[in-house]
Amino acid sequence: MSYTHLTPIERGQLYAWRDEGMTMTNIAGRLGRDKSTISRELRRNVTRKGYDPQRAQEQYQRRRQACRPAKRLDHRPLGHYLIEKLTEGWTPEEVAGRLPMDYPDDRRMRISHEAIYQAIYSDKRLHFLIKCLAQARPKRRRRGQGKTRRGPSIPNRVGIEHRPEVVEQRGRFGDWEGDLIVGADQQGYLLTLVDRRARLLLSRKVQTKQADEVAQAVIDAAYDLPTSWVRTITFDNGTEFAHHEKMAEGLPVDIYFAAPYSSYQRGTNENTNGLIRRYWPKGTSFRDLSQHQLDPIVEELNNRPRKILGYRTPNEVFQQQRREHRVALRA
Repeated sequence: MSYTHLTPIERGQLYAWRDEGMTMTNIAGRLGRDKSTISRELRRNVTRKGYDPQRAQEQYQRRRQACRPAKRLDHRPLGHYLIEKLTEGWTPEEVAGRLPMDYPDDRRMRISHEAIYQAIYSDKRLHFLIKCLAQARPKRRRRGQGKTRRGPSIPNRVGIEHRPEVVEQRGRFGDWEGDLIVGADQQGYLLTLVDRRARLLLSRKVQTKQADEVAQAVIDAAYDLPTSWVRTITFDNGTEFAHHEKMAEGLPVDIYFAAPYSSYQRGTNENTNGLIRRYWPKGTSFRDLSQHQLDPIVEELNNRPRKILGYRTPNEVFQQQRREHRVALRA
């Protein structure tokens, strides 16, 4: 049987029966309590004037309040860090995972992502942060599945089933996933390329979804990367990627296509597109968006810590790999 604290009604009964001269054993029996519970209650709350149930309840509430652990976010540096990073677009999970790296010796700078969510939704002072969350809903709920679409036939298409196994295993850098984000009323498009291992994002603004323009944008985006970082690209089946042979020749790179209705095969790209949509939600026109406006957002996303990277950022992973590559060349 689980233990419960005395209620205000029980304290009132205790007072009445005590006033009648009833023993603690009898009172305990009537209340269905242990004798030690009654003894402790009287010892804590009896004054010169006797036992006062109202005063006893007030004392109980004060003791309960005092024994509650302090809220994590009452630590001001932690609260400021949380607000700063969430308003920059970080997720609660990224904030929680990055804290031990930024404050390795300060145990007060620790909080779980679940505690962050609970604080945001339960503390009215933090409700303004709801709009900073990826799913800015008044109440929390499980995310639904995204939509998929079937693309028409693409000449000389090579399916994902022919892609090397090492790509599936994410065992190397240079294997990319690509997609095109469509602006409202098809006014402007964003080409996105994401490395499967490092989660590094490349993006280019394109005016149309004509295959030739998209192919040239892919070449321009990846052209300056080290050759070891451009091995394969996996697209969906949109006709905008029909000139894949031009990309393969211009970089060079091997091009593969995911199966229809299988967006999960490009999950890294789909997830990254979701991050971009936090800056430009669906229904936003890209007609007047410039590459100059796009580049800072790409850089910001590449400097966000990722759980899958041990809370390192894509840029940190990329720069480390480049340093290791240079050392290997000198050896």
